[in-house]
Amino acid sequence: MKRFWIILFFCLTLCFILATGCAKHKPEKTADELAAEGLEYFEQKDYQEAITSYERLRDWYPFSVHAKDAELKVADAYYRLEEYDQALVAYRTYYQLHPTDPQVPYVLYQIGRCDFDQILSIDRDQTPAANAMESFRLLITQFPDHEYAIQAKAHIDTCLENLAAKEHYVGKFYFKSEHYKAALQRFQVVVNDYPDFGLHAEAADYIERCNALIAASAGADDTEEGSRPMETGESPWPE
Repeated sequence: MKRFWIILFFCLTLCFILATGCAKHKPEKTADELAAEGLEYFEQKDYQEAITSYERLRDWYPFSVHAKDAELKVADAYYRLEEYDQALVAYRTYYQLHPTDPQVPYVLYQIGRCDFDQILSIDRDQTPAANAMESFRLLITQFPDHEYAIQAKAHIDTCLENLAAKEHYVGKFYFKSEHYKAALQRFQVVVNDYPDFGLHAEAADYIERCNALIAASAGADDTEEGSRPMETGESPWPE
């Protein structure tokens, strides 16, 4: 009989511990409450608090009807905070997890905007312009008639203008530094890859000048070589 009471005591103790543990880890709010809370913070432009609410919703209720929207809202909140690296990760994760979702055109557009909004002046690295253009082109390829594709086309023109201006800027730098072959390559890129952005005529003029200076330099080198006295035992014929 004594053994029975000991076993019963241990069972009751175990049940109490389990119940206490469950109570400690029980979510403080429902999925509906967290969704409403996150939206309220978002509309108040308190994006950091919105992220906290939406991430709790996503982690505590992964199968909730609100979970997918929470994923997208987290990305949007990071974008509003101009934390573009985190926004990119969140948008790309959403695209990978929900490739057929109706929100995909918007997500692709936002992926492009994360890079587009980081484009700097033409004397700086233009990798964001190249990345943005790639994302916008993917959007246009997949959803050519969508409203976001129409907006993306205008952004692509801006990206191309920046890329063309960067090549032209570097070409002029090399030209002034008298690195004419390097300059020639840059101006040829402007003429061949970016013919419609207002730099074609000037780049073509620089190409002509580069070619003339390169030819003149080569001629001077030949003259210099030809005027050098032949050393004893040196063959006059090229090997």
